[in-house]
Amino acid sequence: MKLFHGSNIAVKTVDFARCKPYKDFGQGFYLTDIKEQAMQMARRTAAIYGGEPIVTVFEFDKEAAFNTSSLSIKCFENPDEEWALFVMCNRSRTQVHPIHEYDIVIGPVADDTIATLFRNFDDGIIDLPTLVSGLRYKRISSQYFFRSQKAAAYLNVL
Repeated sequence: MKLFHGSNIAVKTVDFARCKPYKDFGQGFYLTDIKEQAMQMARRTAAIYGGEPIVTVFEFDKEAAFNTSSLSIKCFENPDEEWALFVMCNRSRTQVHPIHEYDIVIGPVADDTIATLFRNFDDGIIDLPTLVSGLRYKRISSQYFFRSQKAAAYLNVL
């Protein structure tokens, strides 16, 4: 399957040293199966750091990755309670990181509007069911997170 990575540079190889912490699924390499979402990220990254927006296309051998016992993979189908707590822990600057040992995590993106819901939950303004209910009305996008070199081995730049 094709996955897309938006940046201000063309990615030739996955460099985990360049990956930032405190993201939705932790510190790792992120892609999406939605080309326009990758282009939006590329434009945002270029606006912040300079350069031109570039989308690098990868082929992900999902079938092989899911059929090996050497990878630990977590999939979130929807933004539910488990996903919300997982993302909040990964984004937390007070938690010990990494908070999980998954090689690949697949699931929805927590955008800025969702971050506001997270803050309201953290501040005790809303409870967990209200948080999850609010997530159901947000436009959902997808992300594929790769945490290890053995996971990235299932990606090939096209």
